[in-house]
Amino acid sequence: MATRPLILISNDDGVQAQGIGVLTRLMTLLGDVYVVAPDSARSGASCAITPIIPVRLKQIQSRGPQIFSCTGTPVDCVKLALEKVVPRQPDLVVSGINHGDNASVSLHYSGTVGVILEACMKGVPAIAFSLRTRQQRCDFSPYEDTILEVARYVLENGLPQDVCLNVNFPQVERLAGVRVCRQARGNWHQEWLETDERGAYCLTGNFENLEPEADDTDYWALDHDMAAITPMQLDMTYYPQIDVLKTLQK
Repeated sequence: MATRPLILISNDDGVQAQGIGVLTRLMTLLGDVYVVAPDSARSGASCAITPIIPVRLKQIQSRGPQIFSCTGTPVDCVKLALEKVVPRQPDLVVSGINHGDNASVSLHYSGTVGVILEACMKGVPAIAFSLRTRQQRCDFSPYEDTILEVARYVLENGLPQDVCLNVNFPQVERLAGVRVCRQARGNWHQEWLETDERGAYCLTGNFENLEPEADDTDYWALDHDMAAITPMQLDMTYYPQIDVLKTLQK
């Protein structure tokens, strides 16, 4: 009998978040599932690791999906899972479903995206799923078919080396479609709210889409009630500048 795909799941909202529970249920339809996720929310952790303080791992479910909580960051979870938890290299790593979109420049701050970047560095195909909402209790049913379709595609076809997928959903009762698109140019401003007169601030902010009319971006897709699938790559080299800068070589 053929071996079922092995799927590793993590997130940055914490192991008890609703989104990761939905994602776990869906992935059990496709393979054998291991979940290693932070013991509480680590939103905004990006690719942070824990280099000094010991990180603890605790198994909280051993029947069905194997579920572990971790005191570290989302990237710590992936590193620990790949080295200490899963019985072999996973066929797929999925992250989310995040409560809050990770489109445009927000992906750089996201622990949800940090999970798939770490998996990608380890040579494992990976997908991040996020929903444009800050509500902690959501109806994820409109997105389940797309999640399964994208995951099946990657399991069957793989992804190029050093490439992963960032998938964002609008909060709608019915998706208007699915777009494969690029990351929008954008910026956050008015990012700090003063909470008292003693110099205490809370991170907040307003996002500005710098190209709202461009119809090939993730933000355009979300604004038009479509799921946005954005392929991302690890290599951040800007190749056209290499020859320009060669005058600095010695």
